[in-house]
Amino acid sequence: MKRWDFKALLLLAVAVFVAGVCLWLALRPGAKPPPASTSIVIATNTEYVGACPVLAAQAQGYFAGQQLSVQLQPYTSGRGALQAVVANRADMATVADIPIMFFAMEAVPVQVVSTIFRTGRDHGLVARRDRGIARPADLKGKRIGVTLATSGHFTLDVFLNRQRLDSRDVELRNYPPDALAQALADGLVDAISGWDPFLAAAEESLGANAIRFTGADVYESIYNMVALSGYIQQHPQTMVRLLRALDQGERFCIQNPAASAAFFPRLSPKGRAAMLAAWPAHHFGLALDQSLLLVLEDQSRWAIKGELSKAREVPNFLDHVYLDGLKAVLPGEVTIIY
Repeated sequence: MKRWDFKALLLLAVAVFVAGVCLWLALRPGAKPPPASTSIVIATNTEYVGACPVLAAQAQGYFAGQQLSVQLQPYTSGRGALQAVVANRADMATVADIPIMFFAMEAVPVQVVSTIFRTGRDHGLVARRDRGIARPADLKGKRIGVTLATSGHFTLDVFLNRQRLDSRDVELRNYPPDALAQALADGLVDAISGWDPFLAAAEESLGANAIRFTGADVYESIYNMVALSGYIQQHPQTMVRLLRALDQGERFCIQNPAASAAFFPRLSPKGRAAMLAAWPAHHFGLALDQSLLLVLEDQSRWAIKGELSKAREVPNFLDHVYLDGLKAVLPGEVTIIY
């Protein structure tokens, strides 16, 4: 027998042996079958940089590797995504802190499974220079487009407060997030308050006529994976598998900015460059930190003071956080006092 024939037969014999062992392990009495794939619908803003871990987990096969069959439902705001969960159109949602606060104030049993992203670089205001706006104080008396009861609204109020102004000193115009840039371009408003990519689109549309005021020192966006408590309690192991996949997605986003930017194909070349320039200031990573509860409490007091909610008391936001999933995956990242 030729030498190469012997090697081929040896490899074939090894392969048959391994396959036989695997089959025996699968069929032996008491053997557990491999976990079946679990279907999850996740409502998310597929154009927002904070969704990168979710998009990476989908594109790189990390969800599939955890036996999760994930369908992504696109929304332009976290509030819209969370409304889809409450209306049973989706199982989970990615959402910033403000909508979580509002739903908790309405006694909706929403729970944070994990924070997935934090940044102070994505919120702010864009204004028109030709409306006499060159500095923040010039916003007084101006028409400002904003999506009410969102993080853009909260950012605007805090920003105005820094200028010794409040919402009574400006005229608020309510628009959906994806309509803000057009309203500014059409001159229907003098400025808009919101978040990227909508602010970046407004800047690019106006060109030299645009001036941007950053909200970096007034608001840090805390972006989270959430679900209703009933769904979580029915699927505890699914939460663990989901978090494992998201942890891989987080690391991909950290290590591969250029490849991650490709998850947002609607970006213009200028928008892509701006996204990559801001990448080092973003924080990707799973966490449940005490600061989340403190922020939600502050925001609820803002909502009560501004009569944006019918509730008159600050909820116990610890009831709106699910700890067990992340404790099983990354226990060191759970720093909430409970």
